[in-house]
Amino acid sequence: MAHMEFEIDGKGLLCPLPDLRARKRQAGMAPGQVLRFQATDVMAAVGLPLFLRTGHEVLEASKDRVVDLFLIR
Repeated sequence: MAHMEFEIDGKGLLCPLPDLRARKRQAGMAPGQVLRFQATDVMAAVGLPLFLRTGHEVLEASKDRVVDLFLIR
């Protein structure tokens, strides 16, 4: 089975909306699938560790100017 990548564009959304959207999306994902999560709210870096408590891992975290990008499995 190919590992499908899902994307959430949380740019412009304020906390907790990016995290809530990520949780909703991951609820419908199979193990091993990847979520590409973009956010401009600085609180996303705070909310992400809480999201990861549910057994997910960060594959990549980067910042392009004001956009944080996280790849989460």
